[in-house]
Order: sequence, then structure tokens, then C-alpha cells
Amino acid sequence: MTQAETDQQRRTLRSAADLRAAGFVAQADMAQLAEVEARYATAISPAMLTLIDRDDPTDPIARQFVPGAEELTLIPEETPDPIGDHTHMPVDGVVHRYPDRVLLKVTPVCPVYCRFCFRREMVGPGKDAPLSAEKLERALDYIRSDPRIWEVILTGGDPFMLSAGKAAALTRQLDAIEHVRCIRWHTRMPVADPGRVDAAYIAALCETGKAVTVVVHANHARELTEDACAAIARLVDSGVVVLSQSVLLRGVNDSFDNLADLMRAFVANRVRPYYLHQMDFAPGTSHFRVPLDEARALVQRLRDELSGVCQPTFVIDIPGGVSKAVASASDVDLSSQAPRIRGRDGVWRRYPID
Repeated sequence: MTQAETDQQRRTLRSAADLRAAGFVAQADMAQLAEVEARYATAISPAMLTLIDRDDPTDPIARQFVPGAEELTLIPEETPDPIGDHTHMPVDGVVHRYPDRVLLKVTPVCPVYCRFCFRREMVGPGKDAPLSAEKLERALDYIRSDPRIWEVILTGGDPFMLSAGKAAALTRQLDAIEHVRCIRWHTRMPVADPGRVDAAYIAALCETGKAVTVVVHANHARELTEDACAAIARLVDSGVVVLSQSVLLRGVNDSFDNLADLMRAFVANRVRPYYLHQMDFAPGTSHFRVPLDEARALVQRLRDELSGVCQPTFVIDIPGGVSKAVASASDVDLSSQAPRIRGRDGVWRRYPID
């Protein structure tokens, strides 16, 4: 690696020019990458850069973060708002899709930009603005006004992009709303920039007597580096419940071994597997999509061969934002007069009805 490439890896790469200087893309690809860059944000943090195997053209970490010309291919099913955030947004920053919980989108920026992101049309420099103090207060007023709202889910962008001071202030504001009993943060930060998840930041999250949950997004076991695991341990040791979410991605984790390694790595680090998402129909992401029948077979094998504590719930966000659907195949068949249940050996057996 040249000195220039080494210097590049010490900072976040944010443009096609940065990627070219660091040796991640060829000069011949720059014209098409300029088109991609005009539409979608790029950011690859130093922690992620160090994980990329430059000698592997199919490296699963590079595939998640390095932009490519495939992103210019659009299919009719793809839409800028694939799960209907805007349809369910009663005030700026709040998505109220389910009765007892809301999303609070506090920032449109992230430490890294995933090439498959379902909000890729909404996040990054020049996209949605961070919530102003006035808009945040209006969002909080909405939450205060509805006693059904039991949980607030901080998202964005990545809410860990807030400073520790702002995170603490937001925690205190939510803590003051009596009917909100759970505060949940969705973030890539423990893997993308583990050092940011320090004692001060964790203290900011914990300025409440209410339940605090952090959902960590990772898609490959290699993302759970020693530093990432230390950041997760700091959260867990502070009493924060840590869950996982992952996206099933072609060329990243679409094999039994890769998914099994990822789920076992989560559990070994005291992270409870939560959601495995089928790809949403975001623009320019079709090259990541695993066909649903293949995905269901893969998840069924996980269920048959992995410990029960390693099982995520496989879900699809229904286009338009109605809800999630549990996408895994059922082991119970009630379609005939002779109900059947399936064992891990693949054999269907009759089961009596009460």
C-alpha cells in the first residue's frame, strides 16, 4: 500500500475521488461513479476501510460500502420511499406506523453510507435537513399528545451522529414523557466507528430510568472486530439491551455459513438476534436482492441447524408501509383436513387437532 493509500485509510472516504486516490476504484470507472455520486452519498469510515480485502474482488465489506455502476440500474418496482415513511409522517421527523411506537428521525447523516440503504434518497449531505429545535419540539409534542406511544425509536440517518450532549438532552426530554417507557436507538456506530461509543456517550443514553435498547446493524461477522465488540460490551455492561438487525444481501451474507457465523458472533457478544430483513425496493439496489424462495430456504436451514438463541426474525417491510410481514416458512400446515408439522429432518408428520 502506498503512503497516499495509508493516509486515506486514516479518514472517512467521502467521494469517488477519495476512493480512486485510495486505490478502491479504477480510473476507467470514474465517469459512471460520478453519476452514482450525484444521486447517493458515499462515506466509508476508517474502521470499515481496514476490513476490506483489496485482493478479493468479491469482498463482502467493500460490496456494502464502495459505490458501483450497478446502482445506476433501476427496475420498475423500486421507489424513493419503499416502506412509506412519508405516508405515515404526521409531523416532520415522526413516522407513526404502529399504534404503540414511533420513529423519531433526528438526523439525515450516517458514519457510513450503505449501498443498499432503503433511505438512500433521504440521507446524506444535501438531503433532508436535521430536525431544527422548533421541529424537534413539535415532534415531541406529537409524542406527548398520544398516550398510546409506549416506545420511541431513534433513527435517521444514524442517531449516534448526535453529540453526547444532544443525545443526553433528547434522552431527558423523552424520559419526561410518562407514557413513553422504552427508548430505542438504531445505529451502525458500534461497528462503523467504535471509539465514538465511549463512556460519555453511553452515559448520555442512560440518563433515564426507562428501558434503553440499542439495535446494532451489521451484516457480516467480520464487522464485529475487537474494537466493535468492546463497544458493544460497554453498552451491555451499562445495562443497555443490545439487539441486532441485518439485511440479507447477495454477495455479502447469502450463504448458510456467513449467516450462521454472523448470528453466532452476535450471541457470543451478548447481542440478541432481532431482525433479518429481506431487501427493500430502494432505487439502484436490485443487484443485492436474494430471491424470496432462496431466502426462505436459507432461513429455514438456520432454524434447523442453529441454536434457538441465534434465530433472527426474517421480515419483509410491505411496500407502502402497512407493516412488516414475517417471511419465514411455517413448520405448520393447516391447508388440508389432516394438519401436519415439519421436523428439522424435513419430514412432515400428521398432528391431531384439539
